[in-house]
Amino acid sequence: MSAPRKNTPSASDMPASADRPSREEAEAAVRVLLRWAGDDPRREGLIDTPARVVRSYEEFFQGYEQNPHEILSRTFSEVQGYDEMIVLKDIRFESYCEHHMVPIIGRAHVAYLPNKRVVGISKLARLVDAFAKRLQIQEKMTAQIADTLNEVLQPIGVGVILEAAHQCMSTRGVHKAGVSMVTSRMLGSFRDDPSTRREFLSIVGNSNAFSVSNT
Repeated sequence: MSAPRKNTPSASDMPASADRPSREEAEAAVRVLLRWAGDDPRREGLIDTPARVVRSYEEFFQGYEQNPHEILSRTFSEVQGYDEMIVLKDIRFESYCEHHMVPIIGRAHVAYLPNKRVVGISKLARLVDAFAKRLQIQEKMTAQIADTLNEVLQPIGVGVILEAAHQCMSTRGVHKAGVSMVTSRMLGSFRDDPSTRREFLSIVGNSNAFSVSNT
């Protein structure tokens, strides 16, 4: 099995609470951006916008408040000897590009080959959200999900595929709508055993995903 990579953000990667601006400071920053955009934050339609934006940010970036390892901490061993692939596909996620802070919207397909222990399927979806609800690039998020699953469950293998549309590409810059980016990370048997990888790709219906990008 491939050695796990320690990519998961730790508490030390996050800003200290003393460094975090107050809500009032955050709302003042939004007013500055509104003025820079050319509008008047004092007009009726924008008076409450700073408060709304800050509340939205609390929802958009709640992943910073979650510990991905803890999400997977409760596992189950009473599985009647089940040792076949477990796949959760089409997990919708919403994230934000760390370069332009515009949405990344897509689907995640997460699979692992258990080694005696399994985790509740809702935890796989929560793991995806814990990383999605942060400023991200898709390649890094793909690796974070796969590596965390590998580190905590220590399965025989892990496969993760992300397919997403980036609004930094469709609403600015090159303005190319309808383009999807596909990234994948395969560990253990998913990387070393072609038949395991083919089974995973067949289940998620994306036989070309591994050749597009294997992060």
